[in-house]
Amino acid sequence: MNFSTIFAGVTIIPVATLDDPQQAVRVAQTLATAGIRAIEVTLRTPRALDCIRAIVDALPDVIVGAGTVLTPQQMDAARNAGSKFLVSPGASQRLIDAARSGQHAWLPGIATPSEAMLLSEAGFDHLKFFPAEPAGGTSFLKAVAPVLPDVKFCPTGGIDQSNVASYLALPNVFAVGGSWIIPRNV
Repeated sequence: MNFSTIFAGVTIIPVATLDDPQQAVRVAQTLATAGIRAIEVTLRTPRALDCIRAIVDALPDVIVGAGTVLTPQQMDAARNAGSKFLVSPGASQRLIDAARSGQHAWLPGIATPSEAMLLSEAGFDHLKFFPAEPAGGTSFLKAVAPVLPDVKFCPTGGIDQSNVASYLALPNVFAVGGSWIIPRNV
């Protein structure tokens, strides 16, 4: 399944670091009730995969992904937990190889045109731009648009309610990711 299919109509992907499956379901339900149909659960806690499974089981219409995927083993574990998409802060040859042989969409991270070109050549046309604000923000995305016209980006890192509209207005941005949507005390 590709990103265009997965994220049809989705422009904001909340990024959540969760460690309690019941809390994860409550957070995802709250987002879904507010019309936000996707969530990226970072693999930064011991029970992140349990949180993904719980959301997938309780809310089958929510598009659940795994973030901070750093190894092929994490790719496999996230897929087995029910993730529909995988997100990494960067890319390595091992991750590229594993993503090519996998059955889920992978959003590898880039911060430079060279990284975007390499991943595009490897067959990945939807990329995470991270960390977006420190790496050039909307100016970067505007500059690479004419030279990488077939690449679409999901910027994350430093995006919040004050700048989200400027990112979503760019034609090479298919969605934005961020943690600003989910309060820290959930």
